[in-house]
Amino acid sequence: MAPVDLNSGANDGGSGMEEKLHLITRNLQEVLGDDRMKAVMKERDLKIYWGTATTGKPHLAYFVPMSKIADFLKAGCEVTILLADLHAYLDNMKAPWDLLALRTEYYERVIKAMLKAIGVPLEKLKFIKGTDYQLSKEFTLDVYRLTSMVTEHDAKKAGAEVVKQVEHPLLSGLLYPGLQALDEEYLHCDTQFGGIDQRKIFTFAEKYLPQLGYKKRSHLMNPMVPGLTGGKMSSSEEDSKIDLLDSAPAVKKKLKKAFCEPGNIADNGVLSFCKHVIFPLLGSEKFTIERAPENGGNVDYSDFNGLEAAFAEQQIHPGDLKATVERHLNRLMEPIRQEFESPELKKLVQRAYPPPGKKPAAAAEQDGPHRLDMRVGRVVSVERHPEAETLYVERIDLGELEPRTIVSGLVQHVSEDELRGRLVVVLCNLKPAKMRGVESRGMLLCASAEEPRAVRPLDPPASARPGDRVLVESYETGAPDEQLNPKKKVWEKLQADLKTSATGVAEWQGNPLMAKDGAVTCTALKSAPIR
Repeated sequence: MAPVDLNSGANDGGSGMEEKLHLITRNLQEVLGDDRMKAVMKERDLKIYWGTATTGKPHLAYFVPMSKIADFLKAGCEVTILLADLHAYLDNMKAPWDLLALRTEYYERVIKAMLKAIGVPLEKLKFIKGTDYQLSKEFTLDVYRLTSMVTEHDAKKAGAEVVKQVEHPLLSGLLYPGLQALDEEYLHCDTQFGGIDQRKIFTFAEKYLPQLGYKKRSHLMNPMVPGLTGGKMSSSEEDSKIDLLDSAPAVKKKLKKAFCEPGNIADNGVLSFCKHVIFPLLGSEKFTIERAPENGGNVDYSDFNGLEAAFAEQQIHPGDLKATVERHLNRLMEPIRQEFESPELKKLVQRAYPPPGKKPAAAAEQDGPHRLDMRVGRVVSVERHPEAETLYVERIDLGELEPRTIVSGLVQHVSEDELRGRLVVVLCNLKPAKMRGVESRGMLLCASAEEPRAVRPLDPPASARPGDRVLVESYETGAPDEQLNPKKKVWEKLQADLKTSATGVAEWQGNPLMAKDGAVTCTALKSAPIR
């Protein structure tokens, strides 16, 4: 594909203004505030920002915004790409900080490789991480100012298409739209660019930024590109996307499965690739369908409308269209594949996106508390161990089909009546162990003091229910180990940082242990280790 000419039509009077507008707005679904955008363009070139939350692995549909970024640059715009690591963290805690750092690095490297593949000079762009400025005093104070104006209803509505919606949303998800609105001011842009799924956040920004004393920006919105299986292309649906590092055989396999019904131009992911990725990057090159002479021979198209009309009239067979798209996609992807053949980038990919079933490298290195399967339980029954005077045998409801048997050394510290019926916190993924002939399938977590000797079970919130997960705040992401490996001393390493605070809150490295409805506590033993 032809490199992007960033000088053509950039500064040549009135006709240049119209050409710039055409480049900036072509193939968009909607523009908000075009009058504001035109007013700026009469004085100077636009400053545009596009942000991407660094969560799922970027796929081929990222060429859609990349081709628009090429258009913006060709129109003389100043473009900032925001690697929104803080937004990614706030989006229902999709990844912990250690993993986000790796993914943010991957995003920058792969986006640069994509832009180079389509001939966009990187010196025309600016990359910035959200945490480079979103943790500043000024930004933080503006977040607080915004929270004093925005209702829960407006915050939830604004993020409805972007932040995962749950019955009881986390406050982090409600903050997400406000931070994205403030990005416009702190990145000093005139216009924000994004997908049509961002529309509610954009209108949120138009409403609230002026209330903070900041100017209202314009907004450019791309349509949502159908995936190869129909519907929105998704990082989480493997068959709906082509990964940027997929091999040529993998591209062929996925395109072969792609929905491309003869004559159907609605929700056709293959045609959408042509419209939003291939044709904008062709330059003077034609889109050539290669066919055998008996099937009509080769046919050229210089614009997408001609191709779409021919496909609608079934003049183009889906197989021939797929073969042509496959050829163009591999041309786009090959420079990216080659760049990521380096040992350094191969290692980065493996650490940022470990294969399913494997722990993230960063998490494995740090033995994070997400590996602990801690749950709220209710003691159904408690009896003395028949073979040990200091041990209880408890049956604890953990929201499973049957109560679990737990053996604990609490006889000298807690009475049977005190234990029976109470809520407790149980570590559920220890390897089962025989204790004087009775198998214990977990550990009842307690705060413990040496002088004077005292042991008290942790207290979940009174409204908690058996089976509720207990998580360490800021470490909510990631499935716990199915069973902690006793040889690697995972529990012993993590337990060293478990204790109650001076106010009686159970913590790991200063981060509170949280059940669904509040913090886990032990007010009877403050500043005490948890064992």
